[in-house]
Order: sequence, then C-alpha cells, then structure tokens
Amino acid sequence: MRLVLVGPPGAGKGTQAEFVAAHLAVPKISTGDIFRANVAASTPLGVKAKQYMDAGQLVPDEVTINMVRDRLAEPDAADGFLLDGFPRTTPQAVALDKLLAEFGTGLDVVLELVVDDDEVIRRLSGRRTCHGCGRIWHVEYDPPQREGVCDRCGGKLFQREDDRAETVAERLRVYARDTAPLVDYYGAQGKLVGIDATGPVEDVTTRAIDALRSYGG
Repeated sequence: MRLVLVGPPGAGKGTQAEFVAAHLAVPKISTGDIFRANVAASTPLGVKAKQYMDAGQLVPDEVTINMVRDRLAEPDAADGFLLDGFPRTTPQAVALDKLLAEFGTGLDVVLELVVDDDEVIRRLSGRRTCHGCGRIWHVEYDPPQREGVCDRCGGKLFQREDDRAETVAERLRVYARDTAPLVDYYGAQGKLVGIDATGPVEDVTTRAIDALRSYGG
C-alpha cells in the first residue's frame, strides 16, 4: 500500500506513522529523515538543502521533491510506503502525483488524522520538557508527581517556545492555509479516509488500521 498521512500539528502523525507502517510492513518515510540523511551524506541535494537551511530559508520544493524521488526509488519502497510530512501543500501533492506516475504507480489512500484546534492547543501547550534528561511530561495527560520537577532525574521542567499556546495557534493557522487544502485535493480523487485522532494512542492506531482495512489495505 502507498499512502500519505496528513493532519494538524499535535495530531500524533509521527507516532501513528510508526505503528501503521509497521502493521503494513512498509517503510515510514518522513521529509525530516530524508533531509538528515542527505545532509549527513553530503549528497548534492543535501549540500544544496543545507545552504538554504543554514541561511534560515525554506528548502525549495524542487529540492525536496527530488529527495523524495530518490528515496521512493530505493528497493524497500518498491511495494509500498507511508509518507509522513510530505506533501505539505497542493503544489507538492501535484508534483508527487506526477512523480509516482513516472514510476508507473500512484497513491492508494490518504489517511487524515482529525483533531480539532482546541484539542491540539491543549495537547501541545500542556507539554513540559525536562532541562536535565529531556523527558517530556504533560500537565494534564502525564503529569510528574511534583509540579515542575522531573520524576526521572529531578530536573526543572520548562515549556518550549514551540509549545506556547500562541505559537501553537500560529502553527494551526499556517496548517489551515497551506496544508488543509490537501484534504479537498485528495477528497476529489476519492482517496481520502479520515479518522478521529483523539483518545489513547492505541485506540487511534486501531481506528487507523480498521479504516485502511475497510478501504482495502
């Protein structure tokens, strides 16, 4: 099965991508992993991407798409894959369709993790990170025994800038502007399957697998 996972920040895409890919026995491919691998190996695309990243600029679609092309051409992706973090925009989705057509194939399904904005803000703004060991706690879902103190190492907990409510709200606005249109794009192709991504991780995974099974996965 060839699928894409979409959803807002805080929907649990990274976690669900791992579980769903393992269930389907296909590689999980994220743009973050692709970037790191290319930069670490100093490939021509990696060198080019690093120039943009070092300058604090977005890596152009052309570079990203070529990295994705190289990764999808590897043997382990021949019989299927799960893409996490790509495409992020409709132009990238169009480019991915063209790329897969070159390979003589196409996407089977796009799985959307559906979470409302209030839940996303609650999830992300409640996270606290330990200065000492890096362990992440949550003030509501996974609180330490002593407020502001890590159970594991006794380190002080802090809220990352990315987890502040106003920052999360801005990330959601960017998602609504740039990535949410993918739902309409893939819905028009009849490839979109949405699931409720609230509740325990295991329940969400079960819903995802059941939805894919019903779809034909």
